[in-house]
Amino acid sequence: MLRDSRPVSWIKGARKDFEDFPQGAQIEMARALTILAEGRMPDIAKHLTGFDDGVMELALKHRGDAYRIVYALRIGDDIWVIHAFQKKSKSGIKTPKPDIDLVHERLRRLKERLR
Repeated sequence: MLRDSRPVSWIKGARKDFEDFPQGAQIEMARALTILAEGRMPDIAKHLTGFDDGVMELALKHRGDAYRIVYALRIGDDIWVIHAFQKKSKSGIKTPKPDIDLVHERLRRLKERLR
């Protein structure tokens, strides 16, 4: 059975960072992105605090490390991968400020480009 799916598009820097993830983490994240593209919500998806409800993140624990993908659902027809990073903060569950700032900047540039 074929399902309708949305395209997944990548900001170049996010794709490059994703490719630095260990292979197992890449496979799990790609599986979660496929679930999103099919219109379902993977169990590792959550809202990203401080952003509108169309900006979400995939949060994966893999071999003792934490990996994140930030994506936007409401910019055009695609699911846009905005940022991919390994979370190294030891100060709790909060996403580090430099990563939040980078997401804001990439979202701004993407919205300008797609107008």
